[in-house]
Amino acid sequence: MSHFPEVLIIGDSISIGYTPFVEKAFLGRANVSRNEGNASSTIYTLEHIDAWLGDTHWDVIHFNWGLHDLKFVDEDLTMVSVSEGRQLLSLDDYEKNLRVLVARLQKTGAKLIWAMTTPIPEGVSGRIPGDEIAYNAVARKVMEETGVAISDLYAVMAEDRGNKGGKVADVHYTDEGSELLSRQVIQYIEDALK
Repeated sequence: MSHFPEVLIIGDSISIGYTPFVEKAFLGRANVSRNEGNASSTIYTLEHIDAWLGDTHWDVIHFNWGLHDLKFVDEDLTMVSVSEGRQLLSLDDYEKNLRVLVARLQKTGAKLIWAMTTPIPEGVSGRIPGDEIAYNAVARKVMEETGVAISDLYAVMAEDRGNKGGKVADVHYTDEGSELLSRQVIQYIEDALK
């Protein structure tokens, strides 16, 4: 029985979109798995990371949190308009949570790949376009200091997002956009498996 490398993708709905393309690309070469449901924020992931990692020996882990950490929420942590709520996590708390999660992922011995948070378009509710740039800067600092590879999915979609499958006034992507994002994810995973 042949053993294929084990790849884990952890992320939010953006990764839900590109994971099927990644799975297809590695069919017969690697076992690609993804966390159950939506990894949402670093807060949610801190509660679930051990279950998602399980007892599998992961060779590569590709991960992201950000769009949910920077969203605006009410007292019940339900996403609301910017004027009606507060940001779920400050940049300082986001950094602290990232450091805890990276340390946990490093314990697996897997090669780690951080995916930068994708752009927030104008007209979106519950998030401020441009906030992802500040959160990405914090994430870049953490990943560089901890030696984690960085896949800049933000840069893939930063220019001409609408013509690359980015939905209007929505952080999500069409299948075309998800496939485009998957190309970079696939390349980084392939490089990590060499």
